[in-house]
Amino acid sequence: MIMNNKQVSLTTQNRLIISGLMLSTVLIVFIAVFAIFNIQKNLNEGYQNFGQIVSKALAIECAGITNNSSHETLKSHADKIVESHSDIIFIEFRDSDGKLLYKTKGTGAFKPKSPNIIVNSPMIAENGTNTGSVTVGLSGNIINQISSTTRASLLFVFTVAWVVFAFVILINTYLITRELRILHRGVQKISTGEFGYTIQDKDVSSEVKELFNAFNNMSNRLHLYEEQNIEQLTLERNKLEAVLMSIANGVVVCDNNDNVVLINNHAHKLLELDENQMMNIKIQDYIDTEGNYCFKDKIEEFKDTPIEVMENKPLEFNIQVDKRVIKSIISPMFTRNKDYVGYIIVLIDMTKEAEMDAMRSTFISNVSHELRTPVTVLRSYIDTLYNYGNEFDYETQKEFIGTINQEIIRLNRMVNDILDFSRMEANAEMEKSLNSIYEVVDNCVSQMQALTKEHNLAICVEKEENISEFLFNYDGIERALTNLLSNAIKYSPDNGKIKVILKKDGDNAVITVSDQGCGIAPEHQKKIFDRFYRVENNIHTIKGTGLGLHLVKQTIEKYHNGKVFVESEIGKGATFGISLPILKVGENSENLV
Repeated sequence: MIMNNKQVSLTTQNRLIISGLMLSTVLIVFIAVFAIFNIQKNLNEGYQNFGQIVSKALAIECAGITNNSSHETLKSHADKIVESHSDIIFIEFRDSDGKLLYKTKGTGAFKPKSPNIIVNSPMIAENGTNTGSVTVGLSGNIINQISSTTRASLLFVFTVAWVVFAFVILINTYLITRELRILHRGVQKISTGEFGYTIQDKDVSSEVKELFNAFNNMSNRLHLYEEQNIEQLTLERNKLEAVLMSIANGVVVCDNNDNVVLINNHAHKLLELDENQMMNIKIQDYIDTEGNYCFKDKIEEFKDTPIEVMENKPLEFNIQVDKRVIKSIISPMFTRNKDYVGYIIVLIDMTKEAEMDAMRSTFISNVSHELRTPVTVLRSYIDTLYNYGNEFDYETQKEFIGTINQEIIRLNRMVNDILDFSRMEANAEMEKSLNSIYEVVDNCVSQMQALTKEHNLAICVEKEENISEFLFNYDGIERALTNLLSNAIKYSPDNGKIKVILKKDGDNAVITVSDQGCGIAPEHQKKIFDRFYRVENNIHTIKGTGLGLHLVKQTIEKYHNGKVFVESEIGKGATFGISLPILKVGENSENLV
């Protein structure tokens, strides 16, 4: 049977019931037919015996009458018998030679008809001689009536029996299915989490009652188990949520339907969302600060990719929220049974890394430019001296050689900065020994005198005389101070003055370098010691690698436990300083290598 374009199939139970009814019907019909056949056979035999008895009785009674020549008595007796019994159609008398003596004819309401049964009996006289025979023709009306009544009765009885049998089966089936429906309803309640649900066992069979009792027992045990474990499960869930909430990276958990079911605090911050703003909302509906559905296409790509591929290689992409670069990683989420239940999006703030990449690119460009300039100058001056040196006077040659020397110093300083940066990134050790800080200051100032002459600058040095030798790395401090002096020379105006002060501040030796340059804005002062960071605007136009001040900070703070600082105002110059702890041999020098 087809219904709503779906084929409805019979259950095994229904098939068994129909098969039982058909089998019982066939059995009842067979028994009924067999019974009717046997009854009809017995009736026929009895009716045959009845006819035989009638013919024998007539033969006995009429044996003496046949000797009478008139046969009137025989005729009268035979006619009365035929008229008195509707089942006797005719009576025929014959003598011993077979000659017909008399045959009755139907009269009145009895019309001649063909007999169904003909019975013949001989007539024996008292002396034992055969005087003839009597033939009786029977219509069979009685037996037909009896047969019809018997068949109708049997059919009625068997029909009633079949109906009762079918009714009993249907009632029994209904009772069984009713009990099964009650049990099915109970199972549904349990499956939806309604533990403790009980089934009433009233008016059910003993076997089903045992089943209901077992079900109720199981339901009660599940209810007790739920009560005992709900607190533990809640605690574990709270632990899981606490862990997710405390993760430094953003975490967004989505179910199979893309609805956000859990989002931690850092994800709220990265995506600039209010608390619970995304809960139970599809992640594809998130819009960034520029009005873009930044997750929509990637979620579709994730779903179009086989789970096995995503499990081994999660989908990675970047989104941008309010100038913040966020790396997003989507990976599938499974249960312990490896059933797919959704996916997790991990959000990592890559803003600093993106800025560092941009700084590295700028650094490479600046280094290339900075290295190219002295190399070009050196090559030009050396080529000129090589080819035309004999044509120049002594002063011109000395000027050329001085310029070559300055470019070599500049090139050497840049190479040293790059090498120092590489060593510090590799966490190379920096050995310390007892040295005089005065010697470092004097040597650095002396080395910078050649650069000051080019711009007619003056370096003024002030030193306190009460600082004894202490532990530090001579080359590292010398390079740090040289960087500060070099920057002061770069940004100082011609005919200006640079001031170097060495003093003791408690247990620290403090060196400051002040210039009369353009100054540094407050927003740049916080980042000026970061690697690759450069201040480039209409005021600061001098190229560089962006490593000098970063190396100063690393040398002083990381390797000497000191401190670097800057004080500046726009248009009033800048003061850079380093503070070094004065440590003697044997004193605590934690974190110094």
